[in-house]
This record gives sequence, C-alpha cells and structure tokens, in this order.
Amino acid sequence: MSAFTNALSVSTSGLKAQSQRLRIVAENVANTDTPGYHRKTVQFGTTPGISGVAEVEIDRVSLDRREGERIYDPGHPMSDATGHFTGSNVELVIEIADAREAQRSYEANLKMFDQVRQMSTGLMDLLRK
Repeated sequence: MSAFTNALSVSTSGLKAQSQRLRIVAENVANTDTPGYHRKTVQFGTTPGISGVAEVEIDRVSLDRREGERIYDPGHPMSDATGHFTGSNVELVIEIADAREAQRSYEANLKMFDQVRQMSTGLMDLLRK
C-alpha cells in the first residue's frame, strides 16, 4: 500500500471514531433528565489496519460509576420512603466540552483526509505531464 492509502486509512478511522464519540455524547445529553442514568464514557484504542498501519477505534464504552444527584420529589414514581430518587450523573458542561473536543478532532481528521486527497491529485497531474 502507498503512503497515500495509509494516510487516508488513518484519517478515515479517526473520522469514524470521533463520530461514534459524538453519538455517545448525544446519548448522554439526551438522558440528562433520565432518573438513574449513568453517563457513558469512551476509551480509544488502536488496531492494525488492512495496510498494517495502526488505526484508531473505540476500544470500549463504559459507564461512569459516580452516583447521580439525590432529588427530593415525594410525588415522583421512583421516590423512596424519604421522598428522594436518584437522578442522572450527566453534567452538561462536561458533555459540551467533550462534544467540542470530538468535533475539533473530527475536523482535524477531515482536514488531513482532504490534504492527502489534494496531494494525490497533484501527483496524478504531475505524472500525466
């Protein structure tokens, strides 16, 4: 495989990993008000690609084990004898920061993909002359 193919493979794997990360962040945001919901976190890893170059992938998705906020609402169906129930442990500020980081990483991988494509096109133009 050529260096161009290797670079495209690496940037494509980064695009896929960051888009999956954004999906997980969106799930967390959507479940902010879901009682008992635990925030999902993403851990990245590498895998040998088809071309032998290491590619990025989501190694595993795990749950944040922190306890959710205790909310007092005696009328809530999930309330215990004291009138409290456990809310989610999702913090919107953290989720927004994670989303921005994933977005910027996605954009960086997309820029790399475009640069490799432009270099490949330039090389083909030179070889035609």
